[in-house]
Amino acid sequence: MPSILKITPCLWFDDQAEDAARFYTGIFPNSKIGKISRYNDVGQEIHGKPPGAVMTVAFELDGQSFTGLNGGPIFKFNEAISFQVNCETQEEVDYYWQKLSAGGDEAAQQCGWLKDKYGASWQIVPSIVQELFLDAESEKSKRAMQALLQMKKLDIAELKRAYAG
Repeated sequence: MPSILKITPCLWFDDQAEDAARFYTGIFPNSKIGKISRYNDVGQEIHGKPPGAVMTVAFELDGQSFTGLNGGPIFKFNEAISFQVNCETQEEVDYYWQKLSAGGDEAAQQCGWLKDKYGASWQIVPSIVQELFLDAESEKSKRAMQALLQMKKLDIAELKRAYAG
């Protein structure tokens, strides 16, 4: 019997859990959809879903387990919970930015943050960012931060130029 992870993020959707799982697994490598459970007629007066409708979808994104729940429109995503995608190259930054922001909220794009078409928040982060901001009081870090604050999608070359002065 496979072991169960201690922590699995559960994403609450109205009725798009399966669509979202397919969207996300199509973007990230080493990803897959697992078991899909369905509502039956028990508790229909509470959940309001027809028997046979998707209730939960288990999926993995690059090895990280998630559960998508079709729980109705009661709760919406907000920026208080988000996902970081760590990238080594500008090509990776560009790829994840383009894929995850497709159909999303363009007004919510700033400093590497974006909202996808389901309302989930993501930050597409070049790994170099940690190095640039290790010494927050240095003039180099301040210049890099000033450059970052002007960006939507992060640009590694521009951040390095700002850091270098």
